[in-house]
Amino acid sequence: MPKEKHAETCRLYLITPPKIVPNAFKVDLAAALDGGDVACVQLRLKEASRDDILKAAEVLIPVAQERDVAFLMNDDPELAKESGCDGVHIGQQDASYDEARNLLGDEAIIGVTCHDSRHLAMEAAEKGADYVAFGAFFPTNTKAAKAHPEPEILKAWNMMTNVQSVAIGGIMQDNCSVLVEAGADFLAVVAAVWDYADGPAAAVKAFNEAIAAASQ
Repeated sequence: MPKEKHAETCRLYLITPPKIVPNAFKVDLAAALDGGDVACVQLRLKEASRDDILKAAEVLIPVAQERDVAFLMNDDPELAKESGCDGVHIGQQDASYDEARNLLGDEAIIGVTCHDSRHLAMEAAEKGADYVAFGAFFPTNTKAAKAHPEPEILKAWNMMTNVQSVAIGGIMQDNCSVLVEAGADFLAVVAAVWDYADGPAAAVKAFNEAIAAASQ
């Protein structure tokens, strides 16, 4: 996952389902990562215990890192450091960017949720965030969305800065083109991959095909 430079091509950013059995899920994760280009995986287990999250990270991190895919922890920089993740994604109510950077160091990838706010995004970018995340762009059942930006925020962001953008929220193979065309560097997806009828490998392949078509 490149740092602080707009990608030449939009790429996938996979987020784990909210509940997993790690040893079973690693098979699905491997299939997804072998199905096509993926830049990043985020471990997001909001309701799991600290021990269960660490166990999941221990099982899943090698699957990603063996394929040169970045592996990020959701919310918790301390868990990211303890588990050996490549970085962390923090929300507006989580640890501050400065706390995360001080704990994880200069080489770690740190991304920040910015909802529909260019102001929050600029604050994060000025501090050194590697990416900012905007969304939810479409209806989603994964989590309650606090904002619903229009794709134009991605175009505006690209004109303001080189810091990368992640689009999130209800993104599917058949609706992602507008976000690709608007200049999203990454598409963060959950259900569209893990619940895909033909399996996660086929889901990733279909996303990559849709991204390629929208990038022409």
